[in-house]
Amino acid sequence: MLKQIPQTDLDYVEFYASKMKEDNNLFEQQKNLIESQMKSSRAVFRNLFSDGDFKLNARSYLRKIGLIK
Repeated sequence: MLKQIPQTDLDYVEFYASKMKEDNNLFEQQKNLIESQMKSSRAVFRNLFSDGDFKLNARSYLRKIGLIK
């Protein structure tokens, strides 16, 4: 039997959601991955902007790279 290949982003979301329903371990893996990424991001930004006012330094950096005005 041939598996249907997702064609759009929504198809991928639906496919992943159906797989997560079948195997709850996928949810736990995804949760762990997201938590790990959040911890890493926090550490990077903490190290990047630890000198002085964190919010001021972070906003200055985000303006510099064009993410905020």
